[in-house]
Amino acid sequence: MKRAFRIAALAAASLAAFASTAIVPQSARAASHSDAPLIKLDPQANLTDVYAFVGAGPNGNVLNVIVHVRPFSEPGDGVMYEKFSDDARYSIHIANPSTGATLRRYDFEFSSVKAVTFGNTILSYGRGGANGDQFGALADNNAPSRNYRQTYSVTRVNTLTNASQLVGTGLITPPPNVGLGTTPNYNDANGLAISGQTTLGALDNYTRDAIQTLTTGESVFCGPREDGFFADTPGIFDFLNPRILIPTGGATNTFGQAGGGVDGFKGFNVLAFAIQIPISDLTPSQYTAIFAAPAFPTITQTNGVGVYASVSRRRVTLRSATADPVGSGPWIQVNRMGNPLFNEVFVALQDKDNYNRDSPTQDLARYATYALNPEVGVLINALYTPQLTALAEGPLDTTNRNDLAAVFMPDVLRVDTTTDPVRLAGTGGFSRLSGYGGDAASNGNLGGWPNGRRLGDDVVDIALTTLATGGT
Repeated sequence: MKRAFRIAALAAASLAAFASTAIVPQSARAASHSDAPLIKLDPQANLTDVYAFVGAGPNGNVLNVIVHVRPFSEPGDGVMYEKFSDDARYSIHIANPSTGATLRRYDFEFSSVKAVTFGNTILSYGRGGANGDQFGALADNNAPSRNYRQTYSVTRVNTLTNASQLVGTGLITPPPNVGLGTTPNYNDANGLAISGQTTLGALDNYTRDAIQTLTTGESVFCGPREDGFFADTPGIFDFLNPRILIPTGGATNTFGQAGGGVDGFKGFNVLAFAIQIPISDLTPSQYTAIFAAPAFPTITQTNGVGVYASVSRRRVTLRSATADPVGSGPWIQVNRMGNPLFNEVFVALQDKDNYNRDSPTQDLARYATYALNPEVGVLINALYTPQLTALAEGPLDTTNRNDLAAVFMPDVLRVDTTTDPVRLAGTGGFSRLSGYGGDAASNGNLGGWPNGRRLGDDVVDIALTTLATGGT
């Protein structure tokens, strides 16, 4: 039986909610599971989703950033369960929303994937101690029968001055959900993972105790979660199979919104690294965000930050027949992600690996053409012009799409930091369609993507709707 985790979302109400929205949003869709040839071969460095949204903290509003990596992780994949790579650097970037230049970076680095207290056993969890004499279920993250523990450090880097500060070390990750006999607090009496917790007190203690505070005041969490991705990717890349666009009854005014899609990611896990930053600790920059679809407000000269994630590895890896590999040299970026969908759905095959190596500061010069002239619109026109005509939509505009470029260029999530705490999936007034569903924060700002991105924002349908209704 697969035993999948629920997403540890940094929620909007308080530190308690930092991980208490530990549910899979019913309509969470995105993003970037297999976006480029080279990163497909490096799953531990393969970013899948980035979320960033404003919430309410104990001392004022906070920016919640959640990053998922390592797609298609099988929850029951013992005896070796998923771990963060110990020779990679996982980074969260706070960037200028107009230029994409990093202003601050948080680097997460993880301990050895091999270090155990007792090596002469097949069990990473359930038997531990220096002599292997500690048996039994894990009562908490530091149980003596927990043979393998992965810890991590966080370094805060001011990229303007190149000053770095170690702000957390020896931070613990929770164990995987091995099962009822080994990690009982994750599961109900039937061995099924418990989900739907809405308060810190209701969380399992493995997750709750893995929420930790840095010396500079931010809160962090790292560990396995269930993948929030929900999309019919097999249908999308099967030449836009009509099940993803057209309901069973035929083309109606729900074109692009209701089909017979199949969840290609159900039951898989990811690894999450996340941080909650007080808004008061951020320096917002002015930017112009114009999302020219009718349902969205036109935002001009607002204040906010850009957010993206990256993974880097050492330039050189030395392999030996008698020892473990050793990395050396400077860090080299091998993957990055800001907005959902861009590299996977918009960028052509010839540039996908280049995009992952580049900085967002290079996006306007190198990748703007993919937002301005989206091939996916060309494909939809080729396949579905009769249906679009029946809906009085006509062919989609496929050139000069400045509305899409305003979202994707440079490719960072833009968060208006003046936004009031946003609605979360499962709460009243939340709409998976963000502005298309009338979902706005209490001060009128857009509640979801492209004003940041929440768990539960249906970015596939938002993007399809914008593709169909925007342009000139």
